[in-house]
Amino acid sequence: MDFNLTRGSPCSSTSSSDHHHPNSSTPHHQNGHLYSSPSPTSDSKHSWWETISKARSRIHILSSLLPTDEESSLSLSSLADTDRPARSLLLSSAAYFSFSAALSSPSSGSGADPLCQWLYDTFLSSDPDLRLVVLSFLPLLTSLYLHRIHHPSSSTAVSLAGFEAVLLALYSSETKSRNGKPVTISIPDLSQPSLYHPPRNPVKSNPNSANSQVKPLVGVLSPPLEPQIAVKSTKRACIVGVALDCYYKQISQMPIWSKLDFCKFTAEWAGQDCPCTSDFDKKPENVVENNHGFENNDGFEKDQRVNFNEIENVVARVTDLDIEDDNCKDARPDGRIPLPWELLQPVLRILGHCLLGPLNVMEMKDAASVALRHLYARASHDLVPQAILATRSLIQLDNRERDAVKAAAASASATASAPGSNANTPSKAKKPEILLVSK
Repeated sequence: MDFNLTRGSPCSSTSSSDHHHPNSSTPHHQNGHLYSSPSPTSDSKHSWWETISKARSRIHILSSLLPTDEESSLSLSSLADTDRPARSLLLSSAAYFSFSAALSSPSSGSGADPLCQWLYDTFLSSDPDLRLVVLSFLPLLTSLYLHRIHHPSSSTAVSLAGFEAVLLALYSSETKSRNGKPVTISIPDLSQPSLYHPPRNPVKSNPNSANSQVKPLVGVLSPPLEPQIAVKSTKRACIVGVALDCYYKQISQMPIWSKLDFCKFTAEWAGQDCPCTSDFDKKPENVVENNHGFENNDGFEKDQRVNFNEIENVVARVTDLDIEDDNCKDARPDGRIPLPWELLQPVLRILGHCLLGPLNVMEMKDAASVALRHLYARASHDLVPQAILATRSLIQLDNRERDAVKAAAASASATASAPGSNANTPSKAKKPEILLVSK
């Protein structure tokens, strides 16, 4: 591996105060010599210009690494000339897809890969927007890395040290920010009163006893992280999961195309495309009233047809489920990977945001919904209770939200089509009548 992993995290990178402007005015001593320190105004201007210069330098280096194309080079050059080049690079779909095409080449990911070197050096910079750019490519990098690890090519064995160096940089940054502490949540004790409910059976405690004060319940989401200098097979899922957790923390800043790629890759990781994916899309059968079967036989015949249809559906589903082929008729084994809980947990957090974010477009919500249904089918066949409960809950929340939107649209349509109503005339609240009574 050609990358220097001992350079430290972005938090420990050199600040702009270590570089002094030649036109500074206030004197100070450094190494026994008299120098002039910059004033606050000139120091802020110098720091701003240094940030712009570094971002433009990183964009120009990236332009030299991507395939030569006049349109792509012109677009990258135009991004470098903006007032916020790093932010412009983050929000450029053309730059994202050009970089993704170059990173997806079969020879990428090695220790000498210049694109991985660019991602590594860019993440270690002090510009937060540049680090966001690196995080936006994390779904693609993670997908390529996990696919090549679990489905290696038989023709050529390519080293993945470049991918691992970027993942270790993210992992080291998160390890330093957590400072050896676990990620915990406070679980409410339902036996104690709260602002929202009184307890059903309040526990009477003796004030003189030592256990009178109930300790809060604490759940551990993630244990303390241990420093890692290499990606071992036993720690791979943890390192990738922590990197995805860094992505989740900044997901509101991520462009839509990055989150759409993540949803697509997650569906491929599940690799399960059996009828279980549509378990929550089937409507219950209508109940047929047969007048208890005393007056006529129409109700009985309808019940028989309903039961026959149910039997046919069950038989068709059992036929589709090929047990010898991992219970999957149209499975995609090329993208299926192991999904331990330490990797699946941040994946579900990201999908939950893509599915339920109030400002997300419908395309993203649909992609997240498809990915969650594939994960539910995978968890159902693997018999993972945590994954089944999490995916099932998210799918039900999605269905409820969609039903509420449909109901609101139907109500608005019915109101607009009502006789005597004008859709262009806004409705006003009726003022209450005031009756004047004389004494």
